[in-house]
Amino acid sequence: MIAIARFELALSQATDFRTELESVKAVLSQAPGFISGTIGQNLDQPTLWVLTTEWQNVGSYRRALSSTRAKLEAIPVLARAIDEPGAYE
Repeated sequence: MIAIARFELALSQATDFRTELESVKAVLSQAPGFISGTIGQNLDQPTLWVLTTEWQNVGSYRRALSSTRAKLEAIPVLARAIDEPGAYE
């Protein structure tokens, strides 16, 4: 399954935000079932960002988000995502 989280923020926050997304990806990559992750900044509208992760199944994705480390380190950043469905089969 694929999980997509999109974000919108001021250009002045871009450098710090990329670092935050890299940390989120690192936390999630330690979870069982994680396959890959990608971070991107939109080329046409650079205030938009995306974190895309691929998982073996939806259960591994949900368990990863439920871990203590994710709750402390990843969820505060992911909570800033644009409010839209992000899990795809």
